[in-house]
Amino acid sequence: MITIGNFFFRFRNILFIFLYLLLFLPSPDIFTKARFGENYHIWPIVIGLLVTILGEAIRGATIGLAYIIRGGKDKKVHAENLVTEGIFKHCRNPLYVGNILMLLGVGILSNSWIYLGIVFPVFLFIYQSIVMAEENFLQNKFGFDFTNYCQRVNRWVINFKGIETTFSEMKFNYKRWLIKEYNTLFIWLVGIAAIILFEYEHLVPDQDIRVGIFLSIFVSLGIVYGYVRYLKKSGKMTDRVS
Repeated sequence: MITIGNFFFRFRNILFIFLYLLLFLPSPDIFTKARFGENYHIWPIVIGLLVTILGEAIRGATIGLAYIIRGGKDKKVHAENLVTEGIFKHCRNPLYVGNILMLLGVGILSNSWIYLGIVFPVFLFIYQSIVMAEENFLQNKFGFDFTNYCQRVNRWVINFKGIETTFSEMKFNYKRWLIKEYNTLFIWLVGIAAIILFEYEHLVPDQDIRVGIFLSIFVSLGIVYGYVRYLKKSGKMTDRVS
């Protein structure tokens, strides 16, 4: 598992995009008219959006409170410090939990049996492998401190006990959230727009109007994306807490 995790760690940045593309594979529906009635399409839209928004909320809270610099070095697992504050006080891998919920949510939103039954379990296996590789590195580097941390904090399940105190004691850094998350937000929001507009064609029956709406959303998000990227690259926005 560790060897597999180290392999996939090298390509984790493109994994999210690739999995998004698989959402559009033709597939039998999970929610059907025969089972859920005339308004069957409401269920995957509502449930899917709630789950995927929860995932981004967890990612946002994690990044905004105590961002973990574990982005790798030379395409290998690397960490300068053992981060145990913020949401990491309640879960060892909250960013990955957020990713899992985001992809689960858009999978439900796409109403795809193939995605949820085949693609998503493969994704879970890949993430478990990556986490095993990361934890092997952390154990070797931080030893007892990491062992003690693992004994106190769950790998996947978020423990919400005391989370109010965590938020009250720390300042949410929205600038860090923006400059660290704008890539993910752009891909995520464009994907949601595409799924709703093109998987649920009956909501906007006219194809030209659907395409026009999608292009408008894409351009608008692209402008915001470009502006945040400009602020980041120019140094006009940094993640330093003022």
